[in-house]
Amino acid sequence: MTSSISVTGIVLATIPVGDYDKRLTILTKERGKITAFAKGARKPNSALLACSQPFTYGEFSLYEGRSSYNVISVNVHNYFGELREDISYVYYGLYFCEFADYMTREGNDETQVMKLLYQSLRALLNKNIGVKLVRYVFELKIISLGGEAPQVFECVKCGETNEIRRFSVEAGGMICDHCKYGANDAFYISTSTLYTLQYIVSSTVEKLYTFTVSDEVLKELKKIMDGYRTTYIDHKMKSLELLDIL
Repeated sequence: MTSSISVTGIVLATIPVGDYDKRLTILTKERGKITAFAKGARKPNSALLACSQPFTYGEFSLYEGRSSYNVISVNVHNYFGELREDISYVYYGLYFCEFADYMTREGNDETQVMKLLYQSLRALLNKNIGVKLVRYVFELKIISLGGEAPQVFECVKCGETNEIRRFSVEAGGMICDHCKYGANDAFYISTSTLYTLQYIVSSTVEKLYTFTVSDEVLKELKKIMDGYRTTYIDHKMKSLELLDIL
């Protein structure tokens, strides 16, 4: 016998099933990542048509079966309609959703990741921040929430907290002047970039998108995150290929 439950979540991905249905991957507050079927969602007159798209955030009413969920209805809180009007925003949004999909698991408490995804989608529309900064903040924070944060508060080799001026992807964080000779890939970063890394790693999700950076810091963040993501995330994001051509 099935029972009805209500969860708050955001749609990460959708896949067509059969002639009219969809399979949704939803990141929820209550049950982590789940898979739910939206029957008839691809029919033009379906009540589930609009709410079974990526980025849809709201309250999902579901039938809970033995091995799957079925969507009954959705009370949508945010469609992120403005985001869908610009293809570059869509690409960034799909990338964030794919990253969140990879980093989360069913049954886990993924509340912070869901908050991060929601706040990051909102931040994309804030022209004062810039989409590239939003991307690097999102990447570093979601990796940090997953337990793979780089060491940015002390030398990863000796624990020194002063004179840490270089970042080593291979070592997994900051390198002090004394240890730089043992880290061939270590490269100099500015004090502003170091402070930015420290703020992102230690800040709450709600306070992440409250600053801007110079072009110099943005370039250094790109170098750090491109190297760190490639080294420590064992997954090739399909949506990242779309971003690379922007």
